[in-house]
Amino acid sequence: MARLSMTVATQRLRLAQPFRISGYVFEHSDVIVVTLYDGEYQGRGEGGGVFFLGDDITHMTSQLAAARPAIEAGATREELRRILPPGGARNAVDCALWELEAARSGRPVWQLAGQTAPRPLRTTFTLGADTPEVMAQGARNYGDARAIKIKLTGDLPLDIARVQAIRAARPDVWLSVDGNQGFSIDQLDPLVAALQGAGVALLEQPLARTRDADLEGYSSPIPIAGDESIISLCDIAGAVGRFDIVTIKLDKCGGLTEGLLMAEEARRLGLGVMVGNMVGSSLAMAPAFVLGQLCDIVDLDSPIFLARDRTPGAVYQGGDIHIGEDVWGTRAAAAGGS
Repeated sequence: MARLSMTVATQRLRLAQPFRISGYVFEHSDVIVVTLYDGEYQGRGEGGGVFFLGDDITHMTSQLAAARPAIEAGATREELRRILPPGGARNAVDCALWELEAARSGRPVWQLAGQTAPRPLRTTFTLGADTPEVMAQGARNYGDARAIKIKLTGDLPLDIARVQAIRAARPDVWLSVDGNQGFSIDQLDPLVAALQGAGVALLEQPLARTRDADLEGYSSPIPIAGDESIISLCDIAGAVGRFDIVTIKLDKCGGLTEGLLMAEEARRLGLGVMVGNMVGSSLAMAPAFVLGQLCDIVDLDSPIFLARDRTPGAVYQGGDIHIGEDVWGTRAAAAGGS
């Protein structure tokens, strides 16, 4: 490849209001935006890192500084998987390389990935942990939502009350819950029984990522997804016998290139596939939207929590998400999108 110049900008994305999960409260997200320029064409990618792995702005920018000579020498996406480890830095560069290739070829990213034209995707809309009453009202406020994801904290009686209140408020929607590592194996039987009674369709990451082995031999009537436990391609094989579904996030795995490989491997092993997101803008959701075309479950709602998203941005309508090429891809790159 031709030599490239790389710029790295850091940005703070503020949330409209604090967002709580098990063990963590988000008020903003610090992200990097990588732009690669070859003298004629450019490509961009946003990386937010992985907060529970210490993959923050300092870590990401340090990695990019060390990798700059190899990246600017014209590394390919496959070479990048050897240059940088999984995480937000590689994600930003990988996605920039995809958009750069789209700009150079005049072909959309979905076509470069061997897909048919993208369709709108049914996405979950997430409720941060709060009182049952507040969360139930939040569910009502998601008037267009057809799928809702509930953040739990590991406080079993309160979590069950949260789920029951939301189900009463929205008997019409598909429901999933996310434990974010907040539970122990001893809590699963009463939790799963309550979730089944409320018509919950998915339980995501109930146990700490260090306790995955506790799930071996555990039989659940509700599919269990691995999120924090599934970082990159090398983790997929270990999900068999513990999880039914793997949650792929581009900030965890290091970009669309790795994400596509993970989805393919998960399918080969008989696992379901979910695409999720860290706290990011529509620029981060756009490559995940390409991956989402291959997934069973889609959770790409992060931009709705931002005080201000990028323009143009993702379109949410009727419970679906659609992201056009004016956000990220051939048209956006040609226009020098921000």
